[in-house]
Parts: sequence; C-alpha cells; structure tokens
Amino acid sequence: MIYDNLTIIIPTLNEEGSIGTLISELKRRYGGVSIIVTDDNSTDSTRDIVLGMKSRYGGVTFLDRRKKRNHGLTASVVDAASMVHTEYIVVMDGDLQHPPYVVKYLYAALRTHDIAVGIRRKVKNWGAYRMLLSKGITAITIFIFMLRRKRIVSDPMSGFFGVRAAIFKRVIRDNPDGFVPGGYKVLLDLLRMVGPGVTIAEIGYNTFHARRYGRSKLRLHHMVDVLRSAMR
Repeated sequence: MIYDNLTIIIPTLNEEGSIGTLISELKRRYGGVSIIVTDDNSTDSTRDIVLGMKSRYGGVTFLDRRKKRNHGLTASVVDAASMVHTEYIVVMDGDLQHPPYVVKYLYAALRTHDIAVGIRRKVKNWGAYRMLLSKGITAITIFIFMLRRKRIVSDPMSGFFGVRAAIFKRVIRDNPDGFVPGGYKVLLDLLRMVGPGVTIAEIGYNTFHARRYGRSKLRLHHMVDVLRSAMR
C-alpha cells in the first residue's frame, strides 16, 4: 500500500536517541508517507539527525520552532498541521513510546471516520505516582466533558491519534484562541472544539512502551494545562 495521502507529525524536544530510528521504521513500513518533525528548540543533535534522514529518504520536513512565540507540544503540532497537504494526519511522539505498526490501523480507520484515537490498553514501567496522576486526571477530564456534553474517548490523554486534515485545519482556523498556549494534550483541545457530527474511532493497542532514551517531559504543570483545556 502507498501512503502518499498521509502525513505523520512528530513533535520533538531533545529526541536524538530515538528520532532516527523512528523515521527509518516509519519509512520502511509506509511507502510514500510524508513526515514533519516539528521541533521545539532541541539542544541536542535532533535537528542534524532529522536533516540527515531528509537527505536519505525524502518526504521528511524539519520544522524549526526556535523563534516561535508560543512553545509546547500543542503549539508544535498546530504549526505543523498548517503545512500539511495530504488528506490524512497522524500525530505521534518521537520517543518510541507509540508503536509504529499502529499507524496503519489509525490510517485505515480514517477512511470511515473523522478522528481515530490510539487507546493505551497497557502501560509498562510507570511508577505508582505517575499512574495515579494519569488515571485521576483522565477520570476528571471525562467527567467534565460528559457534563458539558462534549465528545470524549476512553483515553483522552492519548498523544497518538489520526485526523482528517480538513477537519483539523478548520478547527484551527475557526478557533484561533482555542488551543491552550503551552499545552500538552492537543487531542483534548481538538475533541473539545469539534462538532457533534464528527465521527471518532478508538484503536486499542496493547503496550504503551517505556521511554528508551532521554527523560520524560511530563511535569505537574502539564496536568494543570489538561484541566485548563477541559474547562476552557
């Protein structure tokens, strides 16, 4: 199968240990796919590695956001989405926690749905504190969305999802202040702003892999951003 109508957006911040492996794997699995690495001022060799991948494979774009006013994962993804020329978008992390094989299932679901969300069925090597924090914030978010009669999924904290590019761009255009500045969960913002007629598929996968390289960027203030998004 040729994936020339799919763009994979990968937000990065100091992912030199994993980004080359991820791009190579995606290019091996998905012929013709476009990849945008949207980088939020990495201080390691992420940029050089991605530019090397661009020369090797083609169809790879490095979006340098060093001089942007707003930083954060959400801002990185939104900026990249505005550059997409394909029909479908998949957003995934650059740290190898999201298994590349799941992309094909998200892509297949987008043929019949507007949004496809990767749902984590099992998480490996999380400490008790992070697990409790994640489960707690997920439960609170689902409750808030239900009260507000907003569209919601069983794993709204997922950073692994697909969306029709036209829908994503329309939401960005119609809600210029709708995404939380410096935010961490772009999917949550997107779900809050899409209309009731949008169709959503949930794609379960068994293991959310432990980070192989570098350190997690998750901090307590990111959880505050999640609540801000849910209440916005």
